[in-house]
Amino acid sequence: MTSDARIPRAGASRTAFAIPAFRRLWAAGLISDMGDWLLFIALPLVVLQLTGSALGTAVAFLLELAPAVALAPLAARLVGRFDRRLLMVVVNIGQAIALLPLLFVDTAADLPIAYGVILAHASLSTLFEPAKNTLLPELVDVDRLVSANALVGLNQNLGRLIGGPLGGVLLAAGDLGLIVIVDAATYVVSALLIATLPAVSAAAAAAGADGGRHPAGLWRALGIRRLRGAYAVILVSSVAQGMFLVLFVLFALGPLAGSDADVGLLRGIQAVGAIVAGVALGFVIRGASPRALTAGSVLAFGVISLVTWNLPALTTEIGWYVALFTAVGAPGVVMVAGLTSVLQEESDRRERGAVFAAVGLVGAVGQGLGILLGALSDTAIGLMPLLEAQGCLYLLAGVIALVWLPRPVPSPSTSTHPTARA
Repeated sequence: MTSDARIPRAGASRTAFAIPAFRRLWAAGLISDMGDWLLFIALPLVVLQLTGSALGTAVAFLLELAPAVALAPLAARLVGRFDRRLLMVVVNIGQAIALLPLLFVDTAADLPIAYGVILAHASLSTLFEPAKNTLLPELVDVDRLVSANALVGLNQNLGRLIGGPLGGVLLAAGDLGLIVIVDAATYVVSALLIATLPAVSAAAAAAGADGGRHPAGLWRALGIRRLRGAYAVILVSSVAQGMFLVLFVLFALGPLAGSDADVGLLRGIQAVGAIVAGVALGFVIRGASPRALTAGSVLAFGVISLVTWNLPALTTEIGWYVALFTAVGAPGVVMVAGLTSVLQEESDRRERGAVFAAVGLVGAVGQGLGILLGALSDTAIGLMPLLEAQGCLYLLAGVIALVWLPRPVPSPSTSTHPTARA
């Protein structure tokens, strides 16, 4: 836990950006996310160029999901036992080093190297995300959690908006080697920023912040009764997201009668709505309930999705869909900020690492299931019933959030940050 000197006193700005340590973590996340999107955009294109096969590209995407399932128990243990700051620094340095084999990828015979890099990066990310989400409550007080998580979602979308196009430009201007150098540099800079974050205080370490007990394991975290509603929301919404990944292109090129350029426009324009929502929730909106944010945003996701899928019956004018896809970016950021805040508030320090490893596992399983369901569009079921089901799954997740997420417990007017309580 951090010292009182690092936490603004009562009456200070209620945005997490007022906390210097959080600003450094936010900047590190933005730089790291830019690097992630450089790789995410460029590497599948390289795989497609080397193989000339959509199957080869699909394998690249599936490899990114596998470590979240296979390594979740290990992530739970490591995040629970070690200094999160140090773990994130090591992971960033590992990500930079893991990129270097790509310098030797030239032909289709080198494809296993590219797949190995994808697998290594996905494995390291399985450790980084739980560590980051576990560290946040140690840097900000509970009243700033929603703001902090919204700003994290903001930098992820800024990273996407900057890093995605930059990856395509660098690939066109140079080659994969240029992207490797730039990408590795982003991870090194991120590691240097994270290294400057405050460590857990010596007093907390000596007392044993977890009360002398071992940190919770993955299966124990999955069994926490008060978090089952959150896990259910994550599972159902992840299935819907997995279906979207498969069905979106089919919808844009089919019922919408769009072009490849329209596909890129609609997929990218979501970042605009997400950025607006991230700024509003991170800097402007105060006192929002994480539970209400989660339920409202997931229900909005479902409504906008169903309107979008059924609108071609009235019009295929692209302007309407630009507006809808811009709008749907906002509930995505709000949903993640609300859910993450619920999980952080409802888990103690001993459980938190395992809880966020469990979140990665549940999300990966749900998304994988959704991808498989999306593939059924080639069967007698067809595209439109699956699109309708995708939107309804978001509505179901919203109802689950309303009914099953833990309700907030009234707290004293004094700061609820662990250091202040002590």
